[in-house]
Amino acid sequence: MVELWRAVVHTARLMVGQRDYDVYVSSRRRFDPEAQVMSREAFFRYCQEQRYGGKSVKKCPC
Repeated sequence: MVELWRAVVHTARLMVGQRDYDVYVSSRRRFDPEAQVMSREAFFRYCQEQRYGGKSVKKCPC
């Protein structure tokens, strides 16, 4: 049941343009353990700008 709930939440976030913060952090750490990561709030704003902000926004570093 927990896995189903996670899948539903993940799908809902993707529908509104919100990527998974924990996946972003683990991806950054996997490729460069010393890499700086955005705060959860900055990541949320970045993804919202990516989704709704137009073509001038850079691609997500995920």
